[in-house]
Amino acid sequence: MAIINVTPDSFFAGSRTPEVRAVRERVHKAVAEGASIIDVGGYSSRSGAADVPPAEELRRVSLAVEVIRNEHPEMAVSVDTFRASVAEGVISRFGPCIVNDISAGELDADIMGVAARYGVPYIAMHMRGTPADMQGRTVYGDITREVVEYLAGRLEAARRAGIRDVVLDPGFGFAKTTAQNYELLAGMGGIAELGCPVLAGVSRKSMIYKVLGVTPDDSLNGTTALNWECLRQGADILRVHDVAPAAEAVRLFNFYREHGRI
Repeated sequence: MAIINVTPDSFFAGSRTPEVRAVRERVHKAVAEGASIIDVGGYSSRSGAADVPPAEELRRVSLAVEVIRNEHPEMAVSVDTFRASVAEGVISRFGPCIVNDISAGELDADIMGVAARYGVPYIAMHMRGTPADMQGRTVYGDITREVVEYLAGRLEAARRAGIRDVVLDPGFGFAKTTAQNYELLAGMGGIAELGCPVLAGVSRKSMIYKVLGVTPDDSLNGTTALNWECLRQGADILRVHDVAPAAEAVRLFNFYREHGRI
């Protein structure tokens, strides 16, 4: 899953594509390098990010989805939003898209209904609070157990809403300390046991660059290392800024799983 951020303030500057030309170039590169899904966001979910009005978020996301639909209509598209109005606005205009909701329906209760009504897949992620205050909500007893239980509950809510295809995301970096991210990564198999595909998004995040003492710009090698571990722990989808290295990791992991011993 290739990240396309139509934002001026996403934490990794290399993912920012606020204009049509930048979107087009990034999309072409992602497709050429082997992306399976293109994830479009118009609202930065980094800690402390500024709020974006729904109309502006919809405008940003629509700008990118229009480019993808016109130039790569074969590509699967996901919309990274927690707002029902944005998800519905994009789907009603451009056709079926995956709904990628960082709040698992907690910030806008209507979003699951939108996914159910249009019969599209839905990604439910674990987070506490909002992007603005989530890093003040990192007290857990057993983080792996609590995340698994939370996602099990949101899966049940999605099924009740009528959603057939659900993907679960542990939410690395969202309301979690650096150490907690690694503890959760080691226990990610418990999420896979819920019976849904699992999405892992560790790309260039602070759980990498804080440990290495570098910046997001210098975190590609660390991302590749953790992407392998995500695959080993049961991830089905890698959400990444850099498609070619992730695609190579997937190919090597699949070959290793076929010919090696895990």
